[in-house]
Amino acid sequence: MKLKELMQAIPVYTGEASAAIEVNQIAQDSRKVQPGTLFICIDGEIVDGHQFANRAVQLGAVAIIAEKQLDVSVPVLYVRDSKRAMAMLADYFYGSPTQALKLVGITGTNGKTTVSHLVEQIVRENGEQTGLIGTMYRKIGDEILETKNTTPDSLTLQETFRDMLLSGVSTAVMEVSSHALVQGRVYGSDYDVAVFMNLSQDHLDYHHTMEEYAYAKSLLFAQLGNSYNLSNPKIAVLNADDKESVRMQTATAAHIITFGIKEPADFSASNIQITSHGSTFDLKTPVGDFSLKIKMIGNFSVYNVLAAIATSFALRIPVINAIATVESIPGVKGRFELVNAGQDFPVIVDYSHTPDSLLNVLQTIDEFAEKRVFVVVGCGGDRDKGKRPQMAKIAVDYATNPIFTSDNPRSEDPHAIIEDMTQGVPGSDSYVVHENRRDAIRYAVNMAEAGDVILIAGKGHEDYQVIGDEVIDFDDRVEARIAIEKKLGLA
Repeated sequence: MKLKELMQAIPVYTGEASAAIEVNQIAQDSRKVQPGTLFICIDGEIVDGHQFANRAVQLGAVAIIAEKQLDVSVPVLYVRDSKRAMAMLADYFYGSPTQALKLVGITGTNGKTTVSHLVEQIVRENGEQTGLIGTMYRKIGDEILETKNTTPDSLTLQETFRDMLLSGVSTAVMEVSSHALVQGRVYGSDYDVAVFMNLSQDHLDYHHTMEEYAYAKSLLFAQLGNSYNLSNPKIAVLNADDKESVRMQTATAAHIITFGIKEPADFSASNIQITSHGSTFDLKTPVGDFSLKIKMIGNFSVYNVLAAIATSFALRIPVINAIATVESIPGVKGRFELVNAGQDFPVIVDYSHTPDSLLNVLQTIDEFAEKRVFVVVGCGGDRDKGKRPQMAKIAVDYATNPIFTSDNPRSEDPHAIIEDMTQGVPGSDSYVVHENRRDAIRYAVNMAEAGDVILIAGKGHEDYQVIGDEVIDFDDRVEARIAIEKKLGLA
């Protein structure tokens, strides 16, 4: 594409966009620059891309997008906001792919990953080719691609959408983080359905207040647009039991579909029964009532299933088809995942890394636990410190045997993080501390007896641990299995 044509996507800029310059790709990372690249300088939280402009030119960049004055040998086009410009350019360069895709965005503190996987599977079993973007990976059909963030930057996102279209994908489902919404990573993404799960404390190191955090989530619903199309309606799917749904509803002009357990909703669950093997409930919908038996455990799982079925309904998939899929799915990796190596007590690995998610999981375990409840829990470093004492208190209040340990300490001292946690349980002597996470898991397994339950919380599907600037291999599920096998004399 000619540079002059590409720059039509930007209404205001300074500099000369030559019609003679051919742009073969766009990059914001100088390490990805090849001959024919338009390099975009992003002033990020860690590095400033303007510092790498000369390096980009050496590698073959034919033009630069910048906010700051540069002295380079190729044309520089200056814009007020290079992140915003990148989204516009990416959308145009890759052919506005989301205008041809059915796009579902899911946001909220907890449940995004599970609901996105449920919806993707429902759509797939309804005969469509699907794409998925989220915490665990990006997925195009059956191809799995790695991801660094829950929601990629706008350039990676639009390229991924383009690749989905080329692979025959008709519906894409993605998790949308609050960081991505504030930072404009999803600018240019034409959502058809936006889903709000819930809001509880998380990321206050970034958003500072719950008010700011809630506002960030509401941006997704504002981005559903302000027009109505009978053949392609925009729909917001909201949790009727979360008070912040009122904010999301106010932010959007789209049609509203609700789900819930406590408050009246379009998709509601009643007569919920929870066991250690699954959950049953009665489902009320706009097209009739049904009885469900799912393999997932807990009220939070019921909420996730309600959200997935309501979203599928918004996508015009028959409710009975969605029910058949959710009843067949055992769950999502690292989300209330059972580790079974022949032991006579359940070991559960869950991604619960916020106070609300930890509370939900422990309350669910309390419904079927016969004896003691062990919880291995830590808090991440360089993240919201305010939730550390809260999570410790929840662990002490809802588990008989709390074990405080490391999560991903990153640049912080693991001992200092645990000290922050213990501030929430002054005077308590019910917890023990094993700073090394492997030791904490082994301690819990060795202490547990028949009828006890072990919850290993915080990391879920993650197969690494970040200590300092080092990323080491570490998987709670693998560590639990090894500990169990050693206890049983199998290893």
